[in-house]
Amino acid sequence: MPQIVYYFEDIEPGAVLELGSCTVSEEEIIAFARQFDPQPFHIDKAAAERSIFGGLIASGWHTCSLTMRLLVDGFLCRAASLGSPGVEQIRWLRPVRPDDTLSARIVVLETRPSQSKPDRGAVRMRTEVTNQHGDLVMTMESIGLIGRRP
Repeated sequence: MPQIVYYFEDIEPGAVLELGSCTVSEEEIIAFARQFDPQPFHIDKAAAERSIFGGLIASGWHTCSLTMRLLVDGFLCRAASLGSPGVEQIRWLRPVRPDDTLSARIVVLETRPSQSKPDRGAVRMRTEVTNQHGDLVMTMESIGLIGRRP
């Protein structure tokens, strides 16, 4: 298990943390969609070419899953994370296509110590995901519960 580097006290509003990147393949797009989101523009190249997208695209939920992996690897596994009460907003702004390389970062919007549980605080953050061209493909606003330094 990685060493904890981020406690609630270490996280400041305005902070930006780069989470890394990953490349998504056509095979991964189709496999994910077949199991979880089998719409034609996610699983069938010919149908996708005839769609409004003009080609195969990843499910937005696949993009969320890839982003979650980057969030865990780049931040949560090194933070005193206590889970999350939920996601406030997700926006899929551009299609993710085969061989796109996605990069993610978090921007800390607000930190608030818990009034009822002094061992933690809430961190409201925006996760931004871009492709290899720097185009914003997804944003997500969420709240994470982070433990305070013992």
